[in-house]
Amino acid sequence: MLPPIMLKKPSWIDEFRSFIMRGNVVDLAVGVVIGAAFTAIVGSVIKDLFNPVIGLLLGGIDFSNIFITLKGPAAPTLEAAKAAGAVTLNVGLFINAVIQFLIIAFAVFWLVKVVSMLQRSKEAAPAAPPPPSKSEVLLAEIRDLLAAQAPKA
Repeated sequence: MLPPIMLKKPSWIDEFRSFIMRGNVVDLAVGVVIGAAFTAIVGSVIKDLFNPVIGLLLGGIDFSNIFITLKGPAAPTLEAAKAAGAVTLNVGLFINAVIQFLIIAFAVFWLVKVVSMLQRSKEAAPAAPPPPSKSEVLLAEIRDLLAAQAPKA
């Protein structure tokens, strides 16, 4: 039986571990995951809710099938053109991406606006004054006793 091989752990591993465990890196990772999920939701809203309504209002136009064939056989749908090996300029998919971006930007705008309003309201709320210290209370009692003992003129 061969003896176990002892490998020295590289020094950068501990540094990397401390970097990853910082709060802001973990927060960033959570933000990226939530952003990806939010993007999937917005994509579904556009594809499944907005595009059919907009297409209906514009006379049955399906944005995903608006394309220009640059090279290859003409086809009625984008999927058929891709299957035939045609080179296409996908105008409708670009329109979908622009609509998706605008919806995400609008949602982020309102999220930032609400968070900043909440932070301003917390900062604007006056803090209660701290209670007087023991020495201040004692001095006030002494003042009151001296005032009560002073001759009235």
